[in-house]
Amino acid sequence: MAEFAKGGKIQTKRSLVPAKLDNMPWSKFHWLVVVTLGITWILDGLEIQFASAISTTLQRPDTLHLSTQSVTLTASIYLLGEVIGALVFGRLADTLGRRRLFLVTLGLYLVFNGLSGFAFDFWSLIILKFIAGMGIGGEYAAINSAIDELIPARFRGRVDIAINGTYWAGAAMASAISLALLDHNLIPANWGWRIALFVGPIIGISIWQLRKHIPESPRWLISHGRVEEAEEIVAKIEADIRASGKDIPEVGDDKAVEVREYPPITYGEITRVMIRKYPTRSILGFSLMTTQSFLYNAIFFTQGIVLAKFFGVPDAALPYFFFPFAIGNLIGPLALGPFFDIIGRRKLISSTYIVSGTLLLLSGYLFWIGALNAVTQTILWCVIFFIASAGASSGYLTVSEIFPLELRGQAISYFFAISQFCGGVIAPWLFGLLIGEATSRTPLFWGYVFGAALMIVGGLVAAFLGVDAERKSLEDIATPLSVVQKPAAGTTPQTAPGAPA
Repeated sequence: MAEFAKGGKIQTKRSLVPAKLDNMPWSKFHWLVVVTLGITWILDGLEIQFASAISTTLQRPDTLHLSTQSVTLTASIYLLGEVIGALVFGRLADTLGRRRLFLVTLGLYLVFNGLSGFAFDFWSLIILKFIAGMGIGGEYAAINSAIDELIPARFRGRVDIAINGTYWAGAAMASAISLALLDHNLIPANWGWRIALFVGPIIGISIWQLRKHIPESPRWLISHGRVEEAEEIVAKIEADIRASGKDIPEVGDDKAVEVREYPPITYGEITRVMIRKYPTRSILGFSLMTTQSFLYNAIFFTQGIVLAKFFGVPDAALPYFFFPFAIGNLIGPLALGPFFDIIGRRKLISSTYIVSGTLLLLSGYLFWIGALNAVTQTILWCVIFFIASAGASSGYLTVSEIFPLELRGQAISYFFAISQFCGGVIAPWLFGLLIGEATSRTPLFWGYVFGAALMIVGGLVAAFLGVDAERKSLEDIATPLSVVQKPAAGTTPQTAPGAPA
């Protein structure tokens, strides 16, 4: 359905594309989207976990012989690359399309992360990791946009949170692989950490061909005047679903949107929309993304150093502690994700942030008074981040839902960039300083207090400023700038059969 409206100076078209996308039952197509695009978080989890796991190995004289501060700075530089990549590729994703960008960004990561395995000193390592980080940062903007625009509204929350949670599947894989690669009795120290950096690219190459089967976002196409192309894509997806034996309820013409081709959005218009039209949503996005980023990067990048220096855990044993931590983080979004669609975004986001922050305060105090050992400290981290992981994933979900389609990629990239710089780039470096030579627990305790306080503040912001986006069409949450007229509120299909297992 594509009809031109001739009245007035602006030529518009009517389309059922958004309604049809939300009306679909769960299908093989949606699993393809989840698997091929969700690989981003697995790859990032691999890299961050390997960065943490090899942190003590890189300080050995027979490897790169880096200091504690240099190791944590390497992690910060990787995250800085993610910041720059998100800003650059986020804008391109809104301008050129989601599909082009998620092919380019994956390629950038594959090449330069693989090359980082050949690093011969500190500078060669950080330059290559910076460029690889750009690829992953670009992935976050393009992939989150594509996923939200392709997944039916009633499944979007649990699917997005679960996909973001697969970061920890990558972390768990890295923990298990590290058991062999970082056992210096099996593999020489200067080889094990290099092999670890090839694992992600090998996995990425295996998914490359599958990504080519993901179409451009039909929602993005209609905002760029390519309504017929968008409707062809939707028709093909529907035909495949029906061929599999599933029914698709009819969508009435009353659910059509009337759209016009929207010109490339300027930075001034982005500022106007985000700051003047949606100021409370901007505060919400900033708060959720920054607080969770600081907490995660502070704890995750220094976890191995804390276990080694304060609890005497040897290098070869560190993966045994990382693995349950990663599994807890993975299970959290899978277990709690459906409730973000059932109970609602505001209640679940605020509670996960506040509860995890409160538990971190308790954990930090017990660490400070010396009441924990390596095992009990890890158990507490597992409990805290079982809850915090779902909350952190919901931060990405929130910023990808609450702004108009035409600047969705850029909105994600801005909040990702701000959060990674304020929380990700600074946190590992800062906590590295707080740890120092581990002569006192007090500085690190106050770091934990600060991180916990940030999470609690983020939860309070969500409680007061949260958006009730559950089971709503993206067009109902934030009207696209290209939409001239949209259906009356409450017409989003929510009863079509099928659900992800």
